[in-house]
Amino acid sequence: MKKLTDFKYSHVLVLGLAKSGTAAAKLLLANEIEVRVNDINAEEDEESVIALRGMGAEVIVGSHPIHVLDDIEVIVKNPGIPYENPVVKEAQQRGIPIITEIELAGQLVDESIIGITGSNGKTTTTTLIEAMLAKSNQPVKVAGNIGNVATDVAQTLTKGEKLVLELSSFQLLGIEKFKPGIAVLLNIYEAHLDYHKTFENYKNAKHTIFKNQMNEDYLVYNRDDSTLVDAVKKAKSQKIPFSVMQREENGAWVDETSIYFKDEKIIDRESIVLVGKHNLENIVASIAAAKLSGASNEGIREVLTTFAGVKHRLQFVDTIKNRVFYNDSKATNMLATQKALTSFAQPVILLAGGLDRGNDFTDLIPYLKNVKGMVVFGETAEKLKSLAEDAGVATTVMAKDVQQAVETAYSISQENDVILLSPACASWDQYRTFEERGNMFIQAVHTLV
Repeated sequence: MKKLTDFKYSHVLVLGLAKSGTAAAKLLLANEIEVRVNDINAEEDEESVIALRGMGAEVIVGSHPIHVLDDIEVIVKNPGIPYENPVVKEAQQRGIPIITEIELAGQLVDESIIGITGSNGKTTTTTLIEAMLAKSNQPVKVAGNIGNVATDVAQTLTKGEKLVLELSSFQLLGIEKFKPGIAVLLNIYEAHLDYHKTFENYKNAKHTIFKNQMNEDYLVYNRDDSTLVDAVKKAKSQKIPFSVMQREENGAWVDETSIYFKDEKIIDRESIVLVGKHNLENIVASIAAAKLSGASNEGIREVLTTFAGVKHRLQFVDTIKNRVFYNDSKATNMLATQKALTSFAQPVILLAGGLDRGNDFTDLIPYLKNVKGMVVFGETAEKLKSLAEDAGVATTVMAKDVQQAVETAYSISQENDVILLSPACASWDQYRTFEERGNMFIQAVHTLV
């Protein structure tokens, strides 16, 4: 097992188990560090609880007693636990540092890390970069917010192997020394304000991806996002812009027919199979990061001429009687749904709804011009039904869940319609994850035939 190279703490509280907490606790224990684990939802007889106790950890489950902070020097916090948590608030008052498992992963990796963050497009861009490197015969693994625990993957890296990390704002809030050799900052829009409270806090969390970078590092950023252009001025790394609107002599850019890196043509746009203007931004960002990492033009082209999207992100599912079904369950905010809707010129039946975070959804109205019908579900169903009526959507139907929504959408559809699940909401009112919601959509589509 790889050792932590620069970890100065000897008594650690791992707050929250799940996959990342369990992995962090095991890593710390293997490095002979005293570990206390606290999880309010775990049960005494759970496999992870039993295993960690067997390795020497103190494990407290079922509540968050303040005494778990006694003698603690640092907290490794599950990214999903809010900072309003009583233990977290008390730790802040006591001046106890709070990090996430990503900080530990950074200490395990000798080779350069490629880190990707942004409000939207992270998973697609992460997947593209990994694939471009792999097709260029560059050894690479992927981890982070994409589903693979970073510390687990980092321990398996061989010499020369790169680590591509998808990084959420929740993860980035908990770093001290972590830095990617290549940071990719895609975009920043209002999101997760229930967690961060203000847009400024959210932006600052995203900006930490480059806070520890130095002159030998690279920062790939979206020149078309004015908030990013201003933010990256304080970065010490080499700035590599990407744009879908203007030529970039020192970055990646597009014209009407082709995509370029600096002055080198990479691929004809008509050869790319991934749909959507937002995906064009993801592609250009991916090319910049991949080229900086040593990817070949041939490897990049092979990916872009075959890659049709990641699961749950504008994923083509099936065509049934000339109706085309797309699963965009990862669209957990309005911006993502706006981008999905701009990807189609044909009539759309939109399936939307989920956790109510207080949004009024009026920003969706300009994007509903091609939407001939909406099937709404979840806590926000009434809000979205009212929105659809205000926008002049011809048909709006309420459904109890995604499966019924698919059946209803199919029943009101016609040939050449797109039936699109793009909820504009988190899934947690009815489903544990957006993946579970997307899988229900896929299953429901396949049962139509």
